[in-house]
Amino acid sequence: MQPWSSVPVPQVPGTPCPLHLFDTAAGEIRPTEPGPVARMYVCGITPYDATHLGHAATYLAFDLVHRVWLDNGHQVHYVQNVTDIDDPLLERAERDREDWIVLAMRETALFREDMEALRVVPPADFIGAVESIPEIVEAVGKLLSSGAAYRVNDQYPDIYFRHQFTGRFGYESNYDETTMRAFFAERGGDPDRPGKEHPLDALVWRAARDGEPSWDSELGAGRPGWHLECSVIALNWLGLGFDVQGGGSDLIFPHHEFSAAHAESLTGEFPFAKHYVHAGMIGLDGEKMSKSKGNLVFVSRLRGDRVDPMAIRLALLDGHYRTDRSWTADALTGGTARLARWREAVALEAAPAAEPTVARLRERLADDLDTQQALRAVDAWADEALAGGGSDRNAPRLIRTAVDALLGVEL
Repeated sequence: MQPWSSVPVPQVPGTPCPLHLFDTAAGEIRPTEPGPVARMYVCGITPYDATHLGHAATYLAFDLVHRVWLDNGHQVHYVQNVTDIDDPLLERAERDREDWIVLAMRETALFREDMEALRVVPPADFIGAVESIPEIVEAVGKLLSSGAAYRVNDQYPDIYFRHQFTGRFGYESNYDETTMRAFFAERGGDPDRPGKEHPLDALVWRAARDGEPSWDSELGAGRPGWHLECSVIALNWLGLGFDVQGGGSDLIFPHHEFSAAHAESLTGEFPFAKHYVHAGMIGLDGEKMSKSKGNLVFVSRLRGDRVDPMAIRLALLDGHYRTDRSWTADALTGGTARLARWREAVALEAAPAAEPTVARLRERLADDLDTQQALRAVDAWADEALAGGGSDRNAPRLIRTAVDALLGVEL
């Protein structure tokens, strides 16, 4: 697949700060230590609906990771998937009496438009599950050969992964089995499927059913399981031991736990990723935002209402990326006002020296993406500038450059 258009990221004078991020597996903030090329995999959308603010907040968080690494002189190999075949997509297509391929293509195109409007730096590789089916089939064959996977012996010979095969299952989420079972049932698992060896074993190949799309293969006709898709794409495009595996906190289990276990079973090596990083959930007016509640706020709808995407970006950044938080009218009002004030300040002919503010901005972002304090550092500079302080004629341009490069906000 083609990603969205590239976003220019200017270089910022001064000294960058190495990035530290909270690692879910370790339960603490740790330094990221990439080589010359930083490698990141972020789980993408299942394209059966438009980009909502929960999606946007997650991709903005990892966009900041991307930008801080660029500031530190790394090249970044960023890979993102699109789950363009899975049960939710097929269910939505059936509900709306629409071709699932057309639905997936339309919503993926809208996602690209939203990401471009929000100035998210695109992945180098934007890979669909459907285009990866030959590699997934090969991976399932290897899992069967090694004993990591088995067939259910009934009308539908689905193939399942033995979740304890590596002996390390659970290290990424650190959940106990009771919690795992609850989340597995809620988040796409099938614990009660007859014929499975264990309720937590995960589907890697779904045998063909009447009325469902399927692909012929040496495994028999069928389609891939969700978790293995990401394992295979990440291994094929980044290799084992890449720097950051990212996504929303709802992916901690089962998706990221199984993605890691599948990849480590395929390679016999550990770990799948050096950092497992997760963004919090976005609610609406104090309630969880979900499709079932019908209270999703879509980026495209806001854009259609002529909301400046930079105001959306600032509103979402005014909260720590790991924190579950709420979207309110006040959040958008605040983002809009902040954007206007910053633009007014950088339009001045002279202002207070910008170097201390840029240093503070870098310091705060390097500390587990502390965007709230990063925004407040720019606020303080803008307040002083608009109060008539400072005579540095280069300062407005430097702030504009730093805010663009590090926060992704175009002033």
